[in-house]
Amino acid sequence: MQTPTDSPGAGVVLLTRPECHLCEDARSVVARVAAELGVDWQELSVTEAPGLGARFAEELPVLFIDGVQRDFWSIDEARLRRLLA
Repeated sequence: MQTPTDSPGAGVVLLTRPECHLCEDARSVVARVAAELGVDWQELSVTEAPGLGARFAEELPVLFIDGVQRDFWSIDEARLRRLLA
């Protein structure tokens, strides 16, 4: 059985870490695109999901859509729009 630290779960999930400037930029992009498209999303910190934090430590922030890694480091706004359309 998976725990919350094993999988980001369904929907749009942004995996971040505290005090990360790339995470702040990614959060802004995801929030803006999701709001414009009427899509719910959630942010998950590595402090809440240490298993994911260890697995993706060199790629943060990481964007998941329905549990699949779709982007990391810098979230491409145009690509995100296509993925959520």
